[in-house]
Amino acid sequence: MEHPEEALERHEASLREAARRWSAGELDWSAFVDAFRHVLSLPTDNATLDLDRHLRCGFPEVVFAEGKSDEDLLAIVTALYERHRSVLATRVSPSQAECLQAVWPDGRYHAVARTWRHQEGSCEAPPTAGRVAVVTAGTTDRRVAEEAAETLRWMRVDVESIYDVGVAGPHRLAHHVPRLRTADAIVVAAGMEGALPSVVGGHVAVPVIAVPTSVGYGAAFGGLAALLGMLNSCAANVTVVNIDAGFKAGYVAGLIARRADRCSRTGTGTASNDE
Repeated sequence: MEHPEEALERHEASLREAARRWSAGELDWSAFVDAFRHVLSLPTDNATLDLDRHLRCGFPEVVFAEGKSDEDLLAIVTALYERHRSVLATRVSPSQAECLQAVWPDGRYHAVARTWRHQEGSCEAPPTAGRVAVVTAGTTDRRVAEEAAETLRWMRVDVESIYDVGVAGPHRLAHHVPRLRTADAIVVAAGMEGALPSVVGGHVAVPVIAVPTSVGYGAAFGGLAALLGMLNSCAANVTVVNIDAGFKAGYVAGLIARRADRCSRTGTGTASNDE
């Protein structure tokens, strides 16, 4: 998948070529305008797709499937795939996944993450840029962590999953710290009191994306207690996304990892664990 800067350069080159051809009389006005218009948006019966997002942000629009009919979801995914050959949908129900798999049998539905993705070539193609560790406090946080991991795989970022290393047994985390220190970014999903991101953050010199999960008894308030605890983290490298927002955590971590990888390959920056 192209880096945003590369995609923009390619897009600008195509527009410059269209301008040259119009100036030389090789394109009429209507065709010239269409060269600019077709990349912006596409209306369907119940949605307006942002076809330009991969040029602005590096990746195509991601589909939030929850609440959409099978027909609407299929129309949106079809339109996006025809233009980008790469689609990620989140909060996908089993019936929605069955509908999508009927059209794209080589797509990947992850029942725990509730995600569906399809990419030209293969969903199992090796990663191309960066590395992110996805960590959970408990096994029950896995559904949120898997949403982050599937998002990262769609972004072609290498993922290492480290599960069930919460603060109730702090010795479990110590074994993994050397590997965490080599990641470009870390996603930590935790419910209950949400303490694990601070502990992880205190061991590493990389960004930690904390995801509060709606796991816990009554006073957890559906993840609110974990959210507030993470927002008050004293570890300076911890930042926080919304409750159960595995996709958002994975996406942000993926952007960090891909940028770090690009800087390393082009010599425009260096990654270091030195403080």
